[in-house]
Amino acid sequence: MTPVQRRRMAWVVLALLASGLATALVAMALERNIAYLYTPSEVLRGDVDAQTRFRLGGMVVKGSFNRPVGSLDARFDVTDGDAQLAVLTSRILPDMFAEGTAVVASGRLQDGVFVADEVLAKHDEKYVPKEVADKMGDAHRRHDVPVPAAEVR
Repeated sequence: MTPVQRRRMAWVVLALLASGLATALVAMALERNIAYLYTPSEVLRGDVDAQTRFRLGGMVVKGSFNRPVGSLDARFDVTDGDAQLAVLTSRILPDMFAEGTAVVASGRLQDGVFVADEVLAKHDEKYVPKEVADKMGDAHRRHDVPVPAAEVR
């Protein structure tokens, strides 16, 4: 192999190593930022690692919303029809947030309570986020109970 060929081979090997390293770093960064959607039943069953950030989806239980006067701290329960999980947040809730509506909250589990740093709500009367409807549908199909507000656009 001539010196020119050796240099070319070295550049090719370095380029392959650099692209492999870049791909590995991007994959690790994406994996760290993924937040999976779970229902209260899955969380209470132990399908979620307590240290992991994830999204909780379901319906806000009617009569469960509580916010002290003059505070941003809010507490409400989310259900999938089979189980309920308490949610705490100190963030501003969306205008569409109401009891009996679908929500998706992002955060972590702490001492059996979901602490949300973001809460998203439905956008019209009959909408349930597809991921929530699918997950709730799975839970209800096991018990032959219809999914509440299952009309998904």
